[in-house]
Amino acid sequence: MARTIISNLLMKEKETAMTTTAKELPISGQTFSLEGDTAFLILPDQSSDKLPWIWYAPTLPGLPGIEEAWMFDRFLQAGIAIAGIDVGESFGDPQGRARYSSFYQHLRQEYNFSNKASLLARSRGGLMLYNWAAEHPDFVACIAGIYPVCNLISYPGLHKASEAYGMTEEQFEADLNRHNPVDRLEGLAEANVPVFFVHGDCDIIVPLEENSGKFAQRYQQLGCEIKLVVPKNQGHNLWSGFFRCQQLVDFVISHSK
Repeated sequence: MARTIISNLLMKEKETAMTTTAKELPISGQTFSLEGDTAFLILPDQSSDKLPWIWYAPTLPGLPGIEEAWMFDRFLQAGIAIAGIDVGESFGDPQGRARYSSFYQHLRQEYNFSNKASLLARSRGGLMLYNWAAEHPDFVACIAGIYPVCNLISYPGLHKASEAYGMTEEQFEADLNRHNPVDRLEGLAEANVPVFFVHGDCDIIVPLEENSGKFAQRYQQLGCEIKLVVPKNQGHNLWSGFFRCQQLVDFVISHSK
């Protein structure tokens, strides 16, 4: 299927100007560098004012992967753009969140994207996207996740996370409620942001109960609805049911338009 991809990414010279950079994508798209961070952009054939878009994370080397191709195609067919930026193994730290905000503003200003993004996280992308969302709930159309990490205690653990945040483990634990997605749901609840997760019941790396399950429990306690699909006998793997989940695709499309 033919797709219209923006080719003149170098708009005008400025301190934060983009330059092309190499990154493999599961489907045809454009990659570029923004303030030193590798990013990608895939546009649908259809153009519109305030283009609806999906923000994918993590955009680490090798991600998004070929597993995402099926759902990306369906998003494009629905007229929705897809974008993401690699801020490294930030675990959702403040510096990574600030770089996310720069990326958001760039897409809004240069490509007339909608002011509300649909957030799609795979695994530890949840720490990045959901921490940013907690600070910008009015910029979020919906939240979706494929076995997303929602709890720093569960993954990567306080010791490793504290190093990424530049704190001692004791300092980080005392400050955890300012950085842990499952402890930062009030703003999202006040904005009534819809949420959909698919998470296997045998996930050892990112346990269901401590991540999607805890998020769902607390979000419901705040009076909000959340859809949590739990495939039986599935762990943290590449099972096609995670990446070809029609319910997830329908949810994201319905809330992006």
